Amino acid sequence: MSDRNIYNENAYKKFADEFHRVIQGPNIRKVDLKWLEPRAKDAGVRTIYGSYGWRAAISSRIAPKTVYLGGEKVRLTRPTAVQENLIASSPEELDKVLHLLRTLPFYLLKRQMGNNDTYNPICNLLVTEADVINYRVGYMWGSTMFKPANRPGPEFFMIHIPEEHPLKQQVLVIPEHRLNIALGTDYMGEDKKGFLRQAMWGADQLGMLGLHSGTKIVTVRDSNNKLKTFGVFLFGLTATGKSTWSCHQLGLDHKKGEKTIVTQDDIAFLKQDGSALGSENNFFVKTDVEKEYQTAMYNALIDKSALYENVMIKANGKPDFMDESLTANGRAVVQRKKLKVKIDGKTIPIFSESINLPPLEELDGLIFAFITRRNTIMSFSQELTPEQSVLAYLWGESTHSMASQPLKAGESVRIVGTDPFIIGSRAAKVNRFYEIIMTLVSNHPGKVKFMQYNTGGIGEIIETSELDGVKEKRMVRKVERVPINLMAQIQRGDMRGTNTYEKGLLGTKEVFRVEGHSLGEWDIRNFYSQDQIQNYIREIVEGRRKHTEEIAEEGLRDEILYAAERSYRIDRSGKKTTVALSHQDPAEKKTEDFWESKSRPRRDRFLRSR
Repeated sequence: MSDRNIYNENAYKKFADEFHRVIQGPNIRKVDLKWLEPRAKDAGVRTIYGSYGWRAAISSRIAPKTVYLGGEKVRLTRPTAVQENLIASSPEELDKVLHLLRTLPFYLLKRQMGNNDTYNPICNLLVTEADVINYRVGYMWGSTMFKPANRPGPEFFMIHIPEEHPLKQQVLVIPEHRLNIALGTDYMGEDKKGFLRQAMWGADQLGMLGLHSGTKIVTVRDSNNKLKTFGVFLFGLTATGKSTWSCHQLGLDHKKGEKTIVTQDDIAFLKQDGSALGSENNFFVKTDVEKEYQTAMYNALIDKSALYENVMIKANGKPDFMDESLTANGRAVVQRKKLKVKIDGKTIPIFSESINLPPLEELDGLIFAFITRRNTIMSFSQELTPEQSVLAYLWGESTHSMASQPLKAGESVRIVGTDPFIIGSRAAKVNRFYEIIMTLVSNHPGKVKFMQYNTGGIGEIIETSELDGVKEKRMVRKVERVPINLMAQIQRGDMRGTNTYEKGLLGTKEVFRVEGHSLGEWDIRNFYSQDQIQNYIREIVEGRRKHTEEIAEEGLRDEILYAAERSYRIDRSGKKTTVALSHQDPAEKKTEDFWESKSRPRRDRFLRSR
């Protein structure tokens, strides 16, 4: 972190105090969805399905220009130069926001997140009325939330001023005062994530853990033909298939009582008992959906209730979800209750009446599944130990593709918890995940399972060259992607307990047989030489080590650091060293035995300067 004294906590408090007085002004109109709907639709395009679409000038979140203002526990740990400048200039910008709140016409929409008896943030969105196109921002966002009811808060506020000059584009988050401000962008996703980001942080303060994860409930017949019901968490970065697999029916046999029902697709709040509180009533999804593979999502998208943002709508009024020539981030609000599939000629809803997962004691099991997208040597499925699942949460892995970022194709991207919305210490999130996981495993032996699914493929080779200081990448061999039906088989077999796993190259158990069928054709030795395999392993370990060292600076537990160090032993290309503790107390020895360890590295080994 920079040594510049760029934070001004007095200014943030002053703004918050004045803000609550200003929004009582006569220029702030309190509205509801019924008031917004006709005004939003007047500025939209009606499709052949009866649904409506709009186009935003900004088609994605402005994460590089998002900063957290407040005390040390909420600040960015490694702000960029751009972010430091935004933080330093924030008092002046906050004064300007107050001026605009006194001057421009605004509408204020109050909605509520969650549907439970303990934690349901009340969300107040203020948006300028200066441009009629801004009505759709509130209408779309409000359609993802619940109508305010007599349920406990806390209360959050979001100010959205798209008219701010593009050169002043920024998102200011003031967590300790429950405030978010989006300036110079008209992307509705800033409002969605603004409230959800704040809600996750609030949940963390109450002993829960806000997760960037979809949730579902799956009922299957096991190998003994007994019906069992599992709660499932699906973690995944954008474009890894989180929404796809939240809704996929996995080829289950509905005639025998098997089914998948969706509870949430994005954010949940994990409690100590394994239950999870849901956040949203409806979903804001990416629209690059193929009917054949994502039937439920497709059916919701073509319903008249769908609300599109930056989706290609042809002259004849028909949406083309796969045409991304104008933007690669087409989005839509879809109604949760419109998620339906057709089975044996019957239309079957796949949504859960409750958006919450029940506690583990009410289920036959709980599964934490981490979705990654890699294209070289990673198995399509790995069974993880509890400590390996903590590392999977810590690393939050995927890779860039030739389609999304050609210059970074094949390179790893790692984000703690697959969650780019963490406020404050990322290590604190990992530590909390560790504590909850280990408690669940201890209290419910044999009922918690951990998986990692690779929705990418095996066999890709990309060559990197450099000419005149410019790097170029060339695809030598395209990846052999995991077939959708095979991935469904794998997940189905994992639920039923019919797959076979064996020790793999990455220190985990890798899937070997799926429902009795060998996966020999996908053996990585069919695609790479031993030297190539070792090179890929070394790259993975180096990336994981560097990432772990960075997060360790924020305060990772020693148990997690030790588990990470053990995991690096899969790289056999160099000499291994072990650093012993100078002393151990009984508590350390007990933890040591749990990790099946003979020695333990000093914390300073992970905090060495780079």
